Amino acid sequence: MIFPRKIVREFFCALNTVFCMMGKTVAYCSMNLNLEGRSIAVFGAARGIGRAIADGFVAEGCTVRGFDREKSADFITTGDVTSYEAVKAFAAGFQAVDHVVFCVGIGSGKFGFPFWNLEPSDWARVLEVNLIGAVNVAHAFAPKLIERGGGSILFLVSVAGQMGSQTDPPYSASKAALINFTQCAAKDLGPHNIRVNALAPGMVKTELNQSIWAAGQKKLPESQRQSFDDWAAEKIKKVSHLGRWQMPDEYAAMATFLASDHAKNITGQTINIDGGQVMHS
Repeated sequence: MIFPRKIVREFFCALNTVFCMMGKTVAYCSMNLNLEGRSIAVFGAARGIGRAIADGFVAEGCTVRGFDREKSADFITTGDVTSYEAVKAFAAGFQAVDHVVFCVGIGSGKFGFPFWNLEPSDWARVLEVNLIGAVNVAHAFAPKLIERGGGSILFLVSVAGQMGSQTDPPYSASKAALINFTQCAAKDLGPHNIRVNALAPGMVKTELNQSIWAAGQKKLPESQRQSFDDWAAEKIKKVSHLGRWQMPDEYAAMATFLASDHAKNITGQTINIDGGQVMHS
């Protein structure tokens, strides 16, 4: 679905201005990245960060097709990333593709501290979705990108995969593995002029963070439990040096930038938008 670029840009920028006046930033504003007419596949496009990224590419004048378990919009094909056949069928629907974004992730729904609070059986589904799902996407789309003669793949990972987070060990481990696979894929696809990067969110108010809060509260005595808002306010002060939550549109801005020619020499990198939660020397 393509909208006239000028109209879409003006709409998003006007909406962004309104929310900025309210002290919020939730709308993507086009950065004029010369992406107009490019074909984009976004996995996990129904809600949250994935939807923000899809909207960001639309604002840049791209043709976007999404893939998700739920059909929240006409541009989304329903399916499960753990089904290689379903992912291959989705890829086959593209005559050509320029950029692929994998924004899919689930947690175990349980709380670590220590890891043996979980059972080994709690790991399989998380690894299947977060890691094997990404591998399925890479396998399905790499031939099309190679045939195209260039492009990019972006995997959404997490700061949890960079610091051995004990909160949800299967989730942390799956994201760490995906960071490693990002580097493998970047090396393999580099000679074909295809860039592969990872984008790591920090603290974003999504359903995943709410599930972490819920799992943690279950472990506490009734007298120590907090509302989500109180928990969120306390946690962000502890983990973010800037003391504020990140917003989905920030990841849309980075995703579109990484797809543009401005990022032509950026590959194999993990880029954090996390308020300084993780810092590398």
